[in-house]
Amino acid sequence: MTLALTPDVTATDTDDGLVLLDQRTGRYWQLNRTGATTLRLLLDGLSPEDAASALTAHSPDAADRALTDVRTLLDALRAAHLVVTA
Repeated sequence: MTLALTPDVTATDTDDGLVLLDQRTGRYWQLNRTGATTLRLLLDGLSPEDAASALTAHSPDAADRALTDVRTLLDALRAAHLVVTA
């Protein structure tokens, strides 16, 4: 799976995570640090399963919900037309 931000979306790092701005609509989304890390892993080409595994390497107690959380974030980003899969 190759994931990319749509052409009209810009990402800006913040102290608390990442802000995505959809320049078409003027709407923005703020991701916390975990959401930002998850998005970066997905944009780097990791599958949702591999991203969840990477996230739980530092927090093994979250392993049972990590994949669900990654998929939920990915679904929300797709629904908002912020990312595309090639």
